Amino acid sequence: MSRHGRRRGRDIHGILLLDKPAGITSNDALQRVKRLYDARKAGHTGSLDRPATGLLPLCFGEATKFSAYLLDANKYYRATCKLGIETTTGDAAGDVVQERPVPDLKEQELEDVLINFRGDIQQVPPMYSALKHKGQRLYELAYQGVEVERSARPVTIFRLQLIRLEKDCFEIDVLCSKGTYIRTLAEDIGKRLGCGAHVESLRRLGAGPYSAEQMIDMSTLEGLAAEGRQSLDSRLLSVDTALYDMPEITLVESLAFYLCQG
Repeated sequence: MSRHGRRRGRDIHGILLLDKPAGITSNDALQRVKRLYDARKAGHTGSLDRPATGLLPLCFGEATKFSAYLLDANKYYRATCKLGIETTTGDAAGDVVQERPVPDLKEQELEDVLINFRGDIQQVPPMYSALKHKGQRLYELAYQGVEVERSARPVTIFRLQLIRLEKDCFEIDVLCSKGTYIRTLAEDIGKRLGCGAHVESLRRLGAGPYSAEQMIDMSTLEGLAAEGRQSLDSRLLSVDTALYDMPEITLVESLAFYLCQG
C-alpha cells in the first residue's frame, strides 16, 4: 500500500492490442484492462469514439514512453456510411439535423466523388472532437450548444476504397494519416453527393505496425485473467514493436553504457 492507502500495481511493460467494444470510451476500456492486469502505469495511443470498435493499442510501463510513435502512426479503418441523413456528431450517436432524398447512385458516380478525397486534402475538425479551443475541449463546448470556428488542417488519405454500395449506404476502407476524422470524411462525401451522410459504424483495423489479426477482445481477456497473470502477460507485445520504422543502430559497449545513463 502507498502512503495514500492505494495499491501501486504491478510494474509490467509491453503493448496490448485490444479490440475495443462499442459503447464505451477508449479511457473506459483502458481502465478496465489496467485493472485486469493490476498495472501500475498504462495509457492508450489515440482515442476511438464511443460507438467505434477495433484496434486500440494499450501501452504498459516503459511502453508508455513510446506511445507518441503510435499516436503519429497511420491508421486503417472500415466505415459504413449512411446516406441522406446528417447528424450533430457525424455518426449514428448524434441527433438527426437534416434528412434529404438519396439519389439513385451508381458505383462509378460514387467513385467519381471519392477520387476528390484521395491524397493530400484539407479537413475541418468536427465540433465533437477532443481538440482544444482556448483550453477547453471542443466536444465540451458542443455539448453546451456552442460552436466555434475551426481552421482546416492537412491530412492524407493514402487509400480510399469502395467496398460496397447499396441504395442508401456505402462501405469504405480508409488508410489515412494521423488526425484524420472519418466522420468528417463521410460528411464531406455526403455534401459532394448532395444528400448528406454520416458514419453508421466504424471499425479500426490497423494502427502503425499492428493489424486486426493481432487483437484480443475484452471477453477473451477477462477469461485469461481468470486463468492467472501468466496467461494475461503472454498477450503483451514487446516494447520495441512500436519502433517498427526506426533504423537499427549498433553501439559499442562504452557508448551503450552512456546511452543507458541518459
